[in-house]
Amino acid sequence: MNKMDLVDYDQATYQKIKADYKTFAQDLGFEDLRFVPISALHGDNVVALSETMDWYPGAPLMKLLETVRVAEDAEKQTFRFPVQYVNRPNSDFRGYCGTLASGSVSPGDDIMVLPSGKRSVIESVVTYDGQLDRAVQGDAVTLTLRDEIDISRGDLLVKPGSAAVVGNQFSADVVWMSEQAMEVGREYHIKFATKLTSGSVSEISFETDVNTLERIQSARLELNSIGRCVVSVNENVVLDPYEQVRNTGAFIIIDRLTNGTVGAGMVRSFRAKVDESSVDADARYNAFERELNALVRKHYPEWGCKEI
Repeated sequence: MNKMDLVDYDQATYQKIKADYKTFAQDLGFEDLRFVPISALHGDNVVALSETMDWYPGAPLMKLLETVRVAEDAEKQTFRFPVQYVNRPNSDFRGYCGTLASGSVSPGDDIMVLPSGKRSVIESVVTYDGQLDRAVQGDAVTLTLRDEIDISRGDLLVKPGSAAVVGNQFSADVVWMSEQAMEVGREYHIKFATKLTSGSVSEISFETDVNTLERIQSARLELNSIGRCVVSVNENVVLDPYEQVRNTGAFIIIDRLTNGTVGAGMVRSFRAKVDESSVDADARYNAFERELNALVRKHYPEWGCKEI
């Protein structure tokens, strides 16, 4: 809370502003709020505690910034790995490159590929400096699998039991960043992590007044407007609610003509029923493939028992 020198470092003024902001922030979803009265002009409570505000019992701003915990333990986060690139320099190596969006991964971990639903096991975690026993959120790595399965850019590797949602319609908070207003029904490119697809905003549920947080009806979003929208995309995508996994719950909206970023969004909920048909179809195909290969090995051993 800056410029305390303009109110003569008055504690009552500080307490009133603090109370007002707590009331304002009740619906913002913050779990932890810290308040520091400072005067940046005179350095009060910036690096060292201020003698003019001896009524303040907390830490100065710099100490608070250096000690406050801003990230959860990686072990408790959900594993998410958006595939950015398939690296196959020769027939003996196939690796899937990307940056861990959340969680951790180690050789031997079971994984599932979304949206296909195919499963495998991590064979190795490869980096420029060599193999790792464990990679965590933020690490740029190449993952190899025990099985050779179809994976491409835009797919998401997860762990069975903590799968993301596969669907094509969801509700999101959208911040509009273009002077040309957002048009309902107009097609845009929409990018989720490494996945690029196309879609449109099919409905604006409400616009949020950024000063009062009041919800107002709106037919379009102008520059710097924020609104709760229903977004429909033209193919199934893999998503998480933003509150659970930020990196896979966020997206950007790109103008198809200018290729400029015109909006950004946070996934809130899923409006349509989850489409699991692709997962079910792949599971049926995998079962059929295994049965067919078993028959080939049994009745045609002269083929060398190679899988087809």
